[in-house]
Amino acid sequence: MKEMGNRLEGKVAIVTGGGSGIGEAICKKFASEGARVIVAGFPEDPVEEVLKEIQKNGGTAIHFTGDLSTEANAKRCVDLAVSQYGKLDILINNAGVFPEVNLLQDYSEEAFEYMLKNNIKTAFVMSKAALPELHKTKGNIVSAGSEAGVIGIAQNTPYGGTKGFIHAFMRGLAVEQAQFGVRCNIVGPGPIDTAWTHESTGPMDSKMVKTMKQATPMGRRGTPEEVANVYLFLASDEASYVTGATYMVDGGITLAKGPVGEEADSSMKSQPAGQLDLEHSKEGHTSIRK
Repeated sequence: MKEMGNRLEGKVAIVTGGGSGIGEAICKKFASEGARVIVAGFPEDPVEEVLKEIQKNGGTAIHFTGDLSTEANAKRCVDLAVSQYGKLDILINNAGVFPEVNLLQDYSEEAFEYMLKNNIKTAFVMSKAALPELHKTKGNIVSAGSEAGVIGIAQNTPYGGTKGFIHAFMRGLAVEQAQFGVRCNIVGPGPIDTAWTHESTGPMDSKMVKTMKQATPMGRRGTPEEVANVYLFLASDEASYVTGATYMVDGGITLAKGPVGEEADSSMKSQPAGQLDLEHSKEGHTSIRK
């Protein structure tokens, strides 16, 4: 069993999109810090495997499978947390899709509708369902934004639009929900080493992958665990005076111009080893499900 921390001791957290990529890392990081975690995702996602891996390492978790863009499933997920663990302290809106890379004139309406459903509606209905419980615990919500939601990215313009919604949505919630003691923040990943940023498993081609690394001042993709570390801080009581904030975890890409990654120091170009056993970082669905 791995050594456990206590930064989330006694907390109950729902993590959407928890079966792979960044979501897997968040679930395992939170569990390793004492949280009781609901690993939520589609039935096609490896949520049960993540659950077993958490339990194997001494953590506490259960899983929920279903389409969380529906109000009924969102309520069932929140009800599961409360019935199993008595409360809800943290909602992580991590679920999202990245189905297509294309010029806007060629971008499919099917992909756009798919993103509206999974990137926007899921965050809306999950936040709505969770807030009554978060009011009781003075809890918090952390949602997944993106570099694309801040600066926009060519050939990803509809995706950036969905993430721009999340940035504005969460800032509005932060102001609105402070009267109930609920904090609301955003984590904005840049290029992360998941299925989305590899030619073999996502929609990017080899030119985009090369350009992505060149444009990142640190000269590499981030790791899911590096992103999960920031979620951990924002979800913990250490961030008690942080609300309405956007924490970019992007290796500096939103500030960069040109192929600056080629000049990065070798110490920056090497990914940290990390502490989590992430078995599903290159899994997750990026294509459209019928």
